[in-house]
Amino acid sequence: MAEYINIKGQNIEVVASDPANPTQGQIWYNSTSNTLKGLGVTTAGSWVTGNNMNTARHYIPGAGTQTAALGFGGYSSVPAANTGATEEYDGNSWTNSNPLNTARRALAGCGTQTAALASGGALPPNALTTATEEYDGNSWATSPGSLNTARYVLAGCGTQTAGLAFGGLTTVVTGATEEYNGSTWTSSNSLNTARSNLSGCGTQTAGLAFGGYITDNSGATEEYDGTSWVTSPGSMNTARYNPGGCGIQTDALAFGGATPSATGATELYDGTSWSTNPGSLNTARQGLGGAGNTSAGLALGGETTVSTAATEEWTGAGAPTTVTITAS
Repeated sequence: MAEYINIKGQNIEVVASDPANPTQGQIWYNSTSNTLKGLGVTTAGSWVTGNNMNTARHYIPGAGTQTAALGFGGYSSVPAANTGATEEYDGNSWTNSNPLNTARRALAGCGTQTAALASGGALPPNALTTATEEYDGNSWATSPGSLNTARYVLAGCGTQTAGLAFGGLTTVVTGATEEYNGSTWTSSNSLNTARSNLSGCGTQTAGLAFGGYITDNSGATEEYDGTSWVTSPGSMNTARYNPGGCGIQTDALAFGGATPSATGATELYDGTSWSTNPGSLNTARQGLGGAGNTSAGLALGGETTVSTAATEEWTGAGAPTTVTITAS
């Protein structure tokens, strides 16, 4: 029988703990756990539960990356109230920062942990706002430019100086789309399918809108080119409202939402169609925020039957992963 050293030209190292930085294809024997392990790649993306947010809430947007994320605003079930709470995530835990100047729920958000944008949303009891705020990594400043259309349960994408806000609810569902240049909002062409409770990702010149609610759940997907929206030939496999999302127009991740019951279903978009991933969120929920991309995403907050502080990290297919090797 051929030996590993003859096949690979190296011995199987015996270690008391797994190597800190193994290379793909490396195999070792962990003498503490008495297991044979190796570094391979994931064949499907998966979610891993992380540390909870400090404030449980839903109707919350997210911004940034998996290791430098921002969550702000939203609605807390207990006690029942809007919140302006702002938290920063470092890839391990959440830290409280200065709150929004206008506490609100169901607002749009985009940008990074040190340069985020918040716009629109609902005030108590059901008043809508056009308020826009910018975050500098420490505190929020109210922008002189407000949205042209007051609304909530809208979506946003882009950056603090090149943002996009679209969809939502006024007294009816709307497809209104607006572009932000760092100081003012300018109206652009509307979504082809007016809807509320949708999600989005991408940039101001390459945005993506998906999911939502019209008179029922929607899986409609549209792409924005900086001027107008084009309906994608591929709708979501699970029509839903209030999903979370992250990524770019040609490589997006959608997760959670309501069908109308809360779901953990996760889908990937390749610029043409959506594919269902076998790994769902560990905590099914709606009204959650998202950050990051399809390789390293983040799901934050949301609602099960009440507000949750749950945080989950996504690792996309193809990422290195340590596996335990067993006899077949």
